[in-house]
Amino acid sequence: MAAVTSPETSPQPRVYFQTPAEEPETPVRKQGRVTVKYDRKELRKRLNLEEWIIDQLTDLYDCEEEAIPELEIDVDELLDMPSDVERAARVKDLLVDCFKPTEDFISELLDKIRGMQKLSTPQKK
Repeated sequence: MAAVTSPETSPQPRVYFQTPAEEPETPVRKQGRVTVKYDRKELRKRLNLEEWIIDQLTDLYDCEEEAIPELEIDVDELLDMPSDVERAARVKDLLVDCFKPTEDFISELLDKIRGMQKLSTPQKK
């Protein structure tokens, strides 16, 4: 038979557990939310273009991706330019340190971006 003891007469100290403070719940985002704001096909085109650019730059500079000189070919900036002549001049300026011929790369790049849409940040509703 178990003896009933009161907290004052108990020989062992009692242990109390605190419940953890409740953390504020962060809203869970559903996957694919970005593709709701942007066109999925345009995102795929842009990703393919960026991978192609990296491959071409590694060939042009004869190095691994990590060793490519710090340069950024901003596709949206190129799309904002009014003509292919200006786009070609901009890319040529970016590739000034490249010792290999860049004309083929530039013409292919311009062909690939022709008809692409600028990926601007959508306005919040």
